Amino acid sequence: MKRSRRIGLLFVALDIVATIATFNTVMRLRATPAFNTFFFWPLLVPILALLIVVYLIDGYDTRTDMMALDYTSQHVIALLSAMFVVLLITFGLIGAGYALQSSRAVILLAYVALIPLTLTYRRVWTGRQARLKQQRHLVFIGDEASFATFRAECERQQTHFKAVFAAPGAAPEEGPAISVAEVLRKIDRAEFEVEGIVLREGGRMLEPAVAERLVRLHFQGIPTYTLELFHETYWRKIPLYRLNPTWLFQEGFRVAREPVFERVKRMSDLLLAGFGIVISSPILALAALGIWLEDRGPVFYGQTRIGRHQRPFRLFKLRTMRAGSATGEDRYTRPGDSRITRMGRFLRATRIDEFPQLWSVLKGDMSLIGPRAEWDRLVSDYERQIPFYHFRHMVRPGITGWAQVNYPYGANLTDTLRKLEYDLYYIRHYSFTLDASIVLKTIHTMISAKGSR
Repeated sequence: MKRSRRIGLLFVALDIVATIATFNTVMRLRATPAFNTFFFWPLLVPILALLIVVYLIDGYDTRTDMMALDYTSQHVIALLSAMFVVLLITFGLIGAGYALQSSRAVILLAYVALIPLTLTYRRVWTGRQARLKQQRHLVFIGDEASFATFRAECERQQTHFKAVFAAPGAAPEEGPAISVAEVLRKIDRAEFEVEGIVLREGGRMLEPAVAERLVRLHFQGIPTYTLELFHETYWRKIPLYRLNPTWLFQEGFRVAREPVFERVKRMSDLLLAGFGIVISSPILALAALGIWLEDRGPVFYGQTRIGRHQRPFRLFKLRTMRAGSATGEDRYTRPGDSRITRMGRFLRATRIDEFPQLWSVLKGDMSLIGPRAEWDRLVSDYERQIPFYHFRHMVRPGITGWAQVNYPYGANLTDTLRKLEYDLYYIRHYSFTLDASIVLKTIHTMISAKGSR
């Protein structure tokens, strides 16, 4: 079994033990006479709830930086979400006599205690691993220009491993490259630890003996990745250089290919959007009043966006800019943009301005989760400048999405390219668990006001 999987299972075991111990401790301190053994079946509900939400935020993935503030806030939100689910199940769905119904305070106090406890051993392990990662290497086999791009992305993604450039053939006398043969000798002599080997162009550039050696290393625990697979495995995005007209024929794309996934997703959209409209109506009314009181202008702002199958539709948001200012040539919002009103800054920071899009979800123009619906003028520009940009229109656009929770607000063509990589990953790897993960990350984004302008 791979070491990363063993560590993930260890975290699962620790979370189970922590949940059992915490609930027992709280119930004993409160003298709750609901049990007489250390483990009893009602604890299955809080255990499963915790395991599911932590899995959704990659809390069992050893590649996750659990020291990061972003992960910490996501972990807190995840456990609070689990607490809410347990309360709902305990007092709303399960009949009388369920042991945990003896006290709501037990559930509340247990989850409050579990937040720092489950974070502590993750942070201790991650801190130790961060030091070890700096001693491990990622061997990149390819050309020097591609290696420079790969190393820069490793730094941006805070991958922490040392990137090593290995030339497929003989290494040049000058430059950072060493030969693949030298890399293999260093591995055999245990001169450095290798996390993995990344191939720029698959195995076509390798000599048969080298390819055979990499296969043996792969089964000995030193994996070899194509560059595309490395992007998907570690960074969960699709490198655009790999796109071609037949890319869509590869494995995946269930939400676009399998009607059952599309129907279930549509039913979920209808139920949740309808519920969201009812819940958000008082907030929308107050926001509309605030917009009108500030400058007596219109409450809503409409714009033509491009949806599924490149069909245009009319999208409405709460107006956050001065009336008439959004029709100019400046197509992006800048930091400190003078066009944004005081009320608008608050609405953007809290994402309340997005709530009217729930009507677009009900109409079928949008989904709750999917690639961002872009302005038709921008789409025309992007499709001229970015090959295969139209691939993102295979699915309905969403109010939130994988790109929105992984990359900040885009204000230029480079940002659009980076966000497209995440959009295409979502389209190819769509699943209900990925959607649930996006929901938790969106809550974190809303609370932290990240990515808003």
